[in-house]
Amino acid sequence: MRRYVNALSTYTRRRMGQTGKPDVDTIDHIPSAIALRQRPIVPGVRSTVGTSTEALNVIRLAFSRLGSPRCPNGHQVPPTLAIARSMDLPNKPGSGMGQITCPVCGVKFMAFAAEDFAFNSAGACATCGGTGMAQTLDESRLIPDPTKTIREGAVASWRLPGRNFMHVVADQIGIDIDTPFQDLPKEQQEMVWSGPHKKYAINIPSKSGKIFHMDNAVFENARAAVVDSMATTTNERAIARLNKFYRFGTCPTCHGSRFKPELLHQELVGKNIAQVSDITLTELAAFVPQVYAWLPADMQELARDIMAELDQILRPLIELGLGYLTLARAGSSLSTGELQRIQLSRTLRTKTTGVLYVLDEPSIGLHPANVQGLIDVMRGLVAQGNSVIVVDHDTAIIEAADYVLEIGPDAGAGGGTVVDAGPVTAIRQAPHSLIAPFLNGTTRLRVRPQADLQRLFKGKQFGVTVSDRFNLHDLTVKFPTHAFSVVSGFSGAGKSTLVFDALVPALQATKKQPAPDFVQHTERGGLRRVVAIDASPVGKNVRSTVATYTDILDRLRALYAAQPAAVQQQFTASHFSYNVTAGACPTCGGTGQISLDIQYLPDMQQTCPDCGGRRYRPEVLRVLWHGYSIADILALDVDTALKLFAATDQDGITATLQTLHDMGLGYLHLGESTPALSGGEAQRLKLTAHMGKKQTGTLFVFDEPSIGLHPLDVQVLLGVFQQLIEQGGTVLAIEHDLDVVANADYIVDMGPGGGSEGGQIVATGTPTDVARSQAGHTGAYLAAHLQHFADAK
Repeated sequence: MRRYVNALSTYTRRRMGQTGKPDVDTIDHIPSAIALRQRPIVPGVRSTVGTSTEALNVIRLAFSRLGSPRCPNGHQVPPTLAIARSMDLPNKPGSGMGQITCPVCGVKFMAFAAEDFAFNSAGACATCGGTGMAQTLDESRLIPDPTKTIREGAVASWRLPGRNFMHVVADQIGIDIDTPFQDLPKEQQEMVWSGPHKKYAINIPSKSGKIFHMDNAVFENARAAVVDSMATTTNERAIARLNKFYRFGTCPTCHGSRFKPELLHQELVGKNIAQVSDITLTELAAFVPQVYAWLPADMQELARDIMAELDQILRPLIELGLGYLTLARAGSSLSTGELQRIQLSRTLRTKTTGVLYVLDEPSIGLHPANVQGLIDVMRGLVAQGNSVIVVDHDTAIIEAADYVLEIGPDAGAGGGTVVDAGPVTAIRQAPHSLIAPFLNGTTRLRVRPQADLQRLFKGKQFGVTVSDRFNLHDLTVKFPTHAFSVVSGFSGAGKSTLVFDALVPALQATKKQPAPDFVQHTERGGLRRVVAIDASPVGKNVRSTVATYTDILDRLRALYAAQPAAVQQQFTASHFSYNVTAGACPTCGGTGQISLDIQYLPDMQQTCPDCGGRRYRPEVLRVLWHGYSIADILALDVDTALKLFAATDQDGITATLQTLHDMGLGYLHLGESTPALSGGEAQRLKLTAHMGKKQTGTLFVFDEPSIGLHPLDVQVLLGVFQQLIEQGGTVLAIEHDLDVVANADYIVDMGPGGGSEGGQIVATGTPTDVARSQAGHTGAYLAAHLQHFADAK
């Protein structure tokens, strides 16, 4: 693809996003390539499945050209070819062009055009701006304890930065600040809530006894203190703090549809655009024939042109197992696997040939039943004359491959070589292959002891009852404490909604931050703390490394600041931080890289010519410990550093390194950028601060922790879970990986399908219990998986 772009004109290239030159020796015979990475960019608040797939563009066109508009007097006008043609005419005032005449009352009016239905522009609901969500100030959070006086801090919003003198202003204007707020006269309470902005001269006493005089102190009422702060701040932490004063919910005007209410009068087969957006993609495909049957004969050709475009978009999405999604589904709520498959669907409908598709972990977020659909799609690409390279650990995908290249044998410095290569039959028989035992079923499947379920449920339990949230309706679920539980089920069955929308917020609820409205009942089971660990990136830029995320860099800074050479030069711990001016290389600012703008070519990232990528000032690097500069230490991988620090009695650093090693992260370099880690690596890194400590009353919640993990790494992960349980903790994971599911103490399987066909608990119990279940999809795949390993023995 880069070579193709290089063939374009300079003018065109300057207006395209470009990829940097790859760091390889040679590139031979590579066709144009489309690469789909493991972590697609998370869509913004205005993105939906409809906008990201471009299906909503077609639906908007269908409503404008094929729809039934409503006249101002309330008459529904049937679709005609004349109405469709009027959409192409310019609407000039007084010209009469582009207007429709109601056949019932004769009034002339304009029907809505395709652009009018765009909720990201003209069609946006005025209340929520097209986001579907509205935020309202929660007065119970502004004054959470009305039994307090204003002097005691009754008004929480007056404790925001820059408002800590507001009680003095209130006192100046005659509000009693020493009487409980609930006992104040109504007019004084109203002044606190919504008093006008006015300037007052006040005297503010300090703790030292001095008096500070302000001539123009502005009074901000309790509500304005939050609203004004929100309007003037851009800091993420400040916004998060201010958000605690708001209650976020569905927009009361558009009810979450994002559209202007008047747009909903224009219909297609008796449905408005919000209703069509709320049906699943599978139901939308079945809706297309209804459109043909509804339209008059002279509009069939126009309908075929529009609906053929919609069918071209929907077919690959449904083939990829995304039929349970709706056009209205927020893009930000999609899993990485769903986002990647939407990307893939866009490339599939072009039906290109001679293209190289490179897919990074496309099985992420896929139930085993969906994996077969993915395999069929990849085979279809090959049949069209394309090539497909997949980076994946899923044994079902590996077994479906024509050729397998196994890299190893270990990770990091111990990897990088070809262990085996050839067809699957050859890999199965390869003596050095690390994946072969899992393909053949000759290795252990269960690597942790399974608890007695009856004994577990005699103890404490935790759970929730969800009244109505997406596809969950009156659903009650319970899990045993001090055990490893898994929520499994078909993609889109409601697992994330149950765990991360309902259970986690309910268990974390406090008086200031109550449980969501749709949670009817919460059973805590003695849990006092919830640690939710997802696969989101660790850190945001190259300044975040393994060493900075853990306590390693802080300990290294103290260690180097204590060295004689540092003491002699009066270096403090700050000098050994590349994020501080005192220690950072002045050329690159401590990033180790500089960016060169070379105009029509993509910016070039180059190793800093002064520090050589080592991030620090030269004088800092001259301070050595056992012959190593601090940059030398950061260049070591965890396992190498562990041997060094264990031999030099640095117990604090050694303990953290040992934890990283035990979690299978020994190959990571201490200075490695954390945002580049895989989802599974990120989750294990987040766990480091919790290992080796007593975890009684703590629930650890994971979202597909097997992401990016080889089956051998999955076994290491299961060992980490067992450690947490032995430390007194409870572990809950959303998971599709059958190796993880088979090692659970208790399983809640959701389904039977996705979207509107999901939202139910179809099976519960041990892995053996769920494998025997005939309901849903998981049971059959889990039974086959258990049998695969049993037969091999």
